[in-house]
Amino acid sequence: MRRFRALWSLALAGTLAVPQTAVAANHREAPITAIDRAADITDWYTFLSYDNPGKVTMILAVDPLLEPSNGPTYFPFDTGILYAFHVDNDNDGEAEDVSFEVLFQSEIRLADPRLFTVAVGGIAGIPPITALDGAGSEGLGLRQTYTVTMVKGGQRFDLTQGQRLFAVPSNAGPRTMPNYSGPGGLFEQGIYALPDGVKVFAGTTDDAFYIDLGATFDSLNFRMAAGGGVLSPAQDADDDTNFAPDDVSGFNVNTIAIEVPIELLTRDGKIHRADEPEAVLGTYGTTSRRKVTVRRNPGDDPPILTSGTWRQVQRMGNPLINELIIGVGSKDRFSMDDPENDAQFTDFFLHPILAEVFASIGIPVPSGDRTDLLPLVTYTGPIVPPGTPAGAIADLLRINTGTPPTPLAIQERLGLLTLLDGDPSNDDAAGFPNGRRPDDDVTDIASRVVAGILADPVAFGTRIGDGANKGDMAKRGTFPFVSASHDGRNSRHVDPGEPGCTGVCPVE
Repeated sequence: MRRFRALWSLALAGTLAVPQTAVAANHREAPITAIDRAADITDWYTFLSYDNPGKVTMILAVDPLLEPSNGPTYFPFDTGILYAFHVDNDNDGEAEDVSFEVLFQSEIRLADPRLFTVAVGGIAGIPPITALDGAGSEGLGLRQTYTVTMVKGGQRFDLTQGQRLFAVPSNAGPRTMPNYSGPGGLFEQGIYALPDGVKVFAGTTDDAFYIDLGATFDSLNFRMAAGGGVLSPAQDADDDTNFAPDDVSGFNVNTIAIEVPIELLTRDGKIHRADEPEAVLGTYGTTSRRKVTVRRNPGDDPPILTSGTWRQVQRMGNPLINELIIGVGSKDRFSMDDPENDAQFTDFFLHPILAEVFASIGIPVPSGDRTDLLPLVTYTGPIVPPGTPAGAIADLLRINTGTPPTPLAIQERLGLLTLLDGDPSNDDAAGFPNGRRPDDDVTDIASRVVAGILADPVAFGTRIGDGANKGDMAKRGTFPFVSASHDGRNSRHVDPGEPGCTGVCPVE
């Protein structure tokens, strides 16, 4: 605890010296992606693999709030989008030192052209779908493959090397896909080993994010403590119960996950201790489209032609930055610009309107310039070793790869903030904002950071929370660390207090 506060004081002093010239989750957060949902990045995760601390897992989730039953085409990745993973390993805020690019291709392969859906099995003489390729895949009427390219040191490396990588389709239901998430099922078939110790997965999965979305965007009208958004000590300590609706419960999302050895990401190709600057990485994800798109006449093949350079549509580093910090009039510019140009958004970081909202409902927040927030967008703060250059202001999700991962079973939803509560029994230094894991409660963490907990955990440590403390599905302890897609036939959204609600469900 004392070391954490000492590091924070040093980091803040370094941040104050940064000249101004240098200086949570994203569902439907900007006008441009509200009308281009396939390019909408819902979440970006970066963490050390729980079962392999020598590797970093990065997850890019796109296309929000997919209804599992919404056939007949379900949810293919957009073949006109370049999905990219970016890494900064020299602390300058420019995350182009290492990157991974993913492109998808679609294949229409109907066993019977009269069929009405792209996934069918167990009827009309077509066997159930039990494989992504070969026998058992006949019912996959629309199938997607993808390529993975690593860009490093100005060189491009094709990690696919002729291997056919198949995206895992959405779970249509038990008749069509009788073994979707079990051992050897479709989900596990979609995990591939690539050269240099890299693993990759792409497909439709459960949306790992959880939030009382309706209350959040009713001007932060959280349901806890009569709308004040304050959890009781018992509620705050309960990581296994939802005290308010999780509005993302039961929805799917399209997910690309890459697991990479740390040595491939660091500037010198080595694994470093937590007190070495080389251990700290900054990451973010992007979606891009070609500059020109032409939709052709019916019957033309291909139906869409694209040309020109790639133009960024969306990016995400830290969760909830564009969603809750950046003003509406600047959201599209933020989405389309690069992190190293984020000095133009400094005023949003130093004077977040969200803090004024909290103050208006009686929650104490710091006054003046909020320099305590700059460590989220610079190389300062408790996860960064003293003496590390702060770099340019840039919205990157920073992770200290020298911090050991916390096993899934004992992870704390408040992540790094557990080091501030004075209780060493629940310390979890490997959670957001030291990277981000699928189970981290970024809504509560980000809200408390904006309210000032990093400036002074005593004066500004209000237990702000939306009451959604847990996702609806248990996460995997192995790659790709997210849950399989919801069953399109049998999944449903359960309302708070509805009879029949089992497991982790919202309650009144």
